[in-house]
Amino acid sequence: MPGFSDGFLDLPERPGKPRAQGLTHVIDKGLNLRDIEGLFDTAGQFVDIVKLGWGTSYVTNNLEKKIALYRSFETPVVCGGTLFEAVYGRGRIDEFKSWLVENRFSHVEISDGTLEIPRDRKLDLIADFARDFTVLSEVGSKDADVNIAPYLWVQWIKEELAAGAWKVITEGREGGTAGIYRPTGEMRTGLIDEIAHEVDFHALIFEAPTKESQAWFVKQFGPNVNLGNIPPDEVIPLETLRLGLRGDTLKEVLLGGEPAAAG
Repeated sequence: MPGFSDGFLDLPERPGKPRAQGLTHVIDKGLNLRDIEGLFDTAGQFVDIVKLGWGTSYVTNNLEKKIALYRSFETPVVCGGTLFEAVYGRGRIDEFKSWLVENRFSHVEISDGTLEIPRDRKLDLIADFARDFTVLSEVGSKDADVNIAPYLWVQWIKEELAAGAWKVITEGREGGTAGIYRPTGEMRTGLIDEIAHEVDFHALIFEAPTKESQAWFVKQFGPNVNLGNIPPDEVIPLETLRLGLRGDTLKEVLLGGEPAAAG
């Protein structure tokens, strides 16, 4: 049920926290403690997991305080996949694990969007980290010129779930210009349809940083689709899209595709 009283509109049912589906995966690019408090004061019931974008966690002065604050709101924190790739490229996997434990991270993201990691090695790393952490893996390239065949997306997603990933993130970048998006920002809808035909969409987190992409996913898969790379100030706007309280999805979600009642 939603974290508010639905008095008279009979809104679509949304599971309460902690959720396994309908996740809102928020990107923190350097929020301060007051920003975080404000976010949770206003929209905390809709924030399911927070990603400290790319390598920002490594250079944040108050990291321990930030993680403790998120923990007080019972919300897991994960470092961006680019930090993992930097660790892999430097050959510091063991040191990274110790750092994650020291900072009390429960989740880790494993990606290969910038560096090429052999498939077997990536799957071994997912399985290894999954013994001690909740793993979010990511499929797709951050290079907008790389166009991976749909059958490979499906194959890799299935492999990573089988290796122990809790959810697989479909790459979209912060601006929605790579991976499941074309460089222009246009969504690769055919690719997404092929992925969803072969993989339960609840096992995926679709990166959807823009209102247009968020609305498309809600209309395509319903209110309880998992969406990622959501800016903090877009958490409540996204929830209104999920519930049909915004023009972009009102007819499809709240009215079931029917026109508004007269009178």
